[in-house]
Amino acid sequence: MNKTKKITIAGITGTAFMTLFSYIVSMVKKEDFSEPEHLATMLHRLVPGTSKKFNQIAGWNAHFAVGLLFATAYVELWEAGKIKPSVKNAVLLGAVSGLLAVAVWKLTFKMHPLPPWINYNKYYIQLVPAHVVFALFATLAYRLWQNQDADVHKATLHKPVFNMAPGA
Repeated sequence: MNKTKKITIAGITGTAFMTLFSYIVSMVKKEDFSEPEHLATMLHRLVPGTSKKFNQIAGWNAHFAVGLLFATAYVELWEAGKIKPSVKNAVLLGAVSGLLAVAVWKLTFKMHPLPPWINYNKYYIQLVPAHVVFALFATLAYRLWQNQDADVHKATLHKPVFNMAPGA
């Protein structure tokens, strides 16, 4: 499988499970930790004439685009042999990604003229485990597709092109 497919599969899988995690934590803590919703709110406040649907779609697209950026970095590291796509390394990548995300969100909220009205400290705290979830599922998806590719490659190598057996 080509690198673009690996990035896409890892990024979408990681982002989907990270977002699910954020929604679950939001319900349990009775706080809004939804990254796409916060992005939509900030866009609407920057451009008030835009529709709610447009802002929601843009928020989700931006959220998944950032997931693809993180997945691109991960796949580059894995394929360059810098780190192995293991569970341990996924937790480490997720923690580092989460700290980077906290820094980016802090800057984004600080620079935005009308950021969402949320408890920022609680939001930042949940971002780190959310990114660990992202990294775990991105790694799992990458490994599953990598293994599937290896299985297909093995099957192709051992499959005769022409059956030369008598009576075939």
